[in-house]
Amino acid sequence: MAQINPYINFNGNAEEAFHFYKSVFGGEFLRVMRLKDLSSPEFPVAEQDANKILHIALPIGTNILMGNDVPESLGPVNENENRSKIAISAESKEEADKLFNGLSAGGQIEMPIADSPWGSYFGMFRDKYGIEWMVDYDPNFKG
Repeated sequence: MAQINPYINFNGNAEEAFHFYKSVFGGEFLRVMRLKDLSSPEFPVAEQDANKILHIALPIGTNILMGNDVPESLGPVNENENRSKIAISAESKEEADKLFNGLSAGGQIEMPIADSPWGSYFGMFRDKYGIEWMVDYDPNFKG
C-alpha cells in the first residue's frame, strides 16, 4: 500500500526544526544532506546556502517526516500562508498530550487539545517554526 510522508520547506532553519522534532518524537535521522553536497560546476551553490539542508529525514512510526531549506535565490517560503497541516494519530490520550505539549511549545495553539464533539481527543496548533499540526486520539479508530 502507498505511504504518505510529509515534506516541509524551511527558510534556513530546517536543521534546528528537525532537532526540535527529534527531541519530541525520538529516533535518529535517516539522512542529512546539505546543499554543498550537491555542488558542482554544473550546479553551483551560493556560499550563503552551502550549509543549508538539501534533505533531512526523521522516521516517525511507519512514516518519515522530511524537509529542506529553500535556497535564498528561490525566495522565502511564506510559512504563515501555508495552510497544510501534519496530522498525528496518537495511540493514547497520554501520547496525544505529550506530542501536543512538546510540539506546541513556543508556538500558537489554534485549538487546545480536549475531547471533541465528534468523539476523539483533538487539538491544533502552529509550532514555533510556522508548521501546522493536528493531534488526534480516537479510541474507536483502529487504523
